[in-house]
Amino acid sequence: MWLDLTQDVGELTARIVDIESVSGDERALADAVEGALRPLAHLTVRRDGDAIVASTYAGRAERVVIAGHLDTVPIAGNLPSRVEGDLLYGCGTADMKSGVAVALKLAAAVTSPRVDVTYVFYDCEEVEAERNGLGRLSRNHPEWLVADFAVLMEPTDGVIEGGCQGTLRAEVRTGGKRAHSARSWFGVNAIHGIQPILETLNSYEPRRPIVDGLEFREGLSAVGVRGGVAGNVIPDECVVTVNYRFAPDRDLGDAQEHVRKIFDGFDVVFTDGSPGARPGLTHPAASAFTAAVGGTPRAKYGWTDVSRFSAVGVPAVNYGPGDPNFAHQRDEHVRLSQIAECEQAMLAWLA
Repeated sequence: MWLDLTQDVGELTARIVDIESVSGDERALADAVEGALRPLAHLTVRRDGDAIVASTYAGRAERVVIAGHLDTVPIAGNLPSRVEGDLLYGCGTADMKSGVAVALKLAAAVTSPRVDVTYVFYDCEEVEAERNGLGRLSRNHPEWLVADFAVLMEPTDGVIEGGCQGTLRAEVRTGGKRAHSARSWFGVNAIHGIQPILETLNSYEPRRPIVDGLEFREGLSAVGVRGGVAGNVIPDECVVTVNYRFAPDRDLGDAQEHVRKIFDGFDVVFTDGSPGARPGLTHPAASAFTAAVGGTPRAKYGWTDVSRFSAVGVPAVNYGPGDPNFAHQRDEHVRLSQIAECEQAMLAWLA
């Protein structure tokens, strides 16, 4: 398989979409990306697994990273891609192969950028954190990711989205006493005991803090309930799984302490969590990017890999074509005109 980086960015997106790359099976697309970038004399190309890193070394005062993931969620009968008017349909069109196409076009076209650029195309973003290709790169080759600023080309509908929310999941448990359901008065029903947990969630008032000029909206939600032993047994345990999305003015420890206080008196066990990232729009490189792209930045509702850049001291924003509300859907699509607009905005920034 091969990629022609002289193609129109919309046609290139369609070609990339048609190379299946469900998480864990990105090899064919990674090979195609590497094959397209290796011949470019102005780039130094390196590879780690199915992650490709291509960098310019023009001696500029600043370095920026432009990053995008190669993988998609499982295909849902939405390949091969198809065009209907201005819309390109297919798995990964929005999330985020259109962003990958823009980055590849930039890598080929901008041979003498005003800042040095590192392009990162990585695997396994859509699955569990320990498999994430960007995380692997930060462990194996942290020097490849050194930069002053980063743009993660997640779908944002062509609007700069600063930072991201943090996220954690916790299991809130209730205890009881088993008994035969025919003689329920001998037991204590743990499922009945979750009522105070649900009342707490229903009455919870989330914060809407302003962080570096952008308004974030928090949320605390039940996302699962587990309980029951058998159809004739009073259960002695019930677990409510809650997900807390928190603004980046709180670190993970602060967020966990907040959840403990909310569910004071209950057994709370944290199962996973990732910190958020501040918007990073005050850095001079970010200001130049905002000026080139235009529009009014907004907060990112959700967790993205800008958090990984923030953790290593690189301010980062989300920016790319595609409406994130259509990501992972059967009718996932992207506007071809918006892909071209993002390409032109990025060219104006770098050239």
